[in-house]
Amino acid sequence: MPLDDNVVEAIYREHGSALRRFVLSATRDPQLAEDVVQETVLRVWQHAPDINGSFRSYLYRTARNIMIDNYRRSQRRPHEALESSLTDPAEVMGRVDELLNRVLMEEALLRLSKEHRDVLVALHYRRFTVNEAAVQLNIPSGTVKSRAYYALRALRTILDEMGVDR
Repeated sequence: MPLDDNVVEAIYREHGSALRRFVLSATRDPQLAEDVVQETVLRVWQHAPDINGSFRSYLYRTARNIMIDNYRRSQRRPHEALESSLTDPAEVMGRVDELLNRVLMEEALLRLSKEHRDVLVALHYRRFTVNEAAVQLNIPSGTVKSRAYYALRALRTILDEMGVDR
């Protein structure tokens, strides 16, 4: 059963600009980005999926699949491939996958407790050693190790709940 028009407007209003930035960073073509965003919202409206994980990650995956479909379609018609800004499929899909992974990881990190998130950010994003993280966070190094262990376990659980396969 399709979603009603008000829900579709809310989806577009709440997620449209983020989706557009996501697609635009991969394609660099504003018109193509707008087309992909509209197609993404249209597919959600037509299929009214039963989403178990994050709705936003579902939208990003749908947009990614649409970009892949568009590229494959353009390859079957070479004259369109020349006009397209999607010149190197491996490079574009690599950028799309990287952006999608960033979005999913940010969303998953926000679901962690502040203490767990701070330790993971210090160790994995800022590349601090355990001792440097302990000094920065003003906690013992054993606590840093313990929190990192439990934070990674919690993060894996959150990513599983979001439907991330990796």
